[in-house]
Amino acid sequence: MTRPTSSAPSQRMLRVGEQVRAAITQVLQRGEVRDDIIEATVISISEVRMSPDLKIATAYVTPLGVSDHSIVIEALNRHAKFIRGRLGPQLRQMKYMPEVRFRDDTSFDNYKKIDELLRSPEVSRDLDGDNDDQ
Repeated sequence: MTRPTSSAPSQRMLRVGEQVRAAITQVLQRGEVRDDIIEATVISISEVRMSPDLKIATAYVTPLGVSDHSIVIEALNRHAKFIRGRLGPQLRQMKYMPEVRFRDDTSFDNYKKIDELLRSPEVSRDLDGDNDDQ
């Protein structure tokens, strides 16, 4: 019997992703990664998405107070193997330690664009017109 495939993550993927996110956050907060760029930057990890086999963890990060995010993302990816090794104590219940990949989180930029569109005069005029019909 085959399982139906779904693009939505399973509960297990979500749970493990949250555990990996917390573990990466602890490693970065403790300052275990010796890199001038990473140490000088406040890094927010908004989400970690796990592959279906739980062997790859993609961490979406937002460096705060930095205009060029790519420099911080490159530094994190350079130290990904070290960070993976430091995750061991927090994730010892896992059969395989996931490979960690860092990506820039652009969701906040998308939210900002949507907010600006909703506040634009054209959209607010249309929204105000809907209230008059009721």
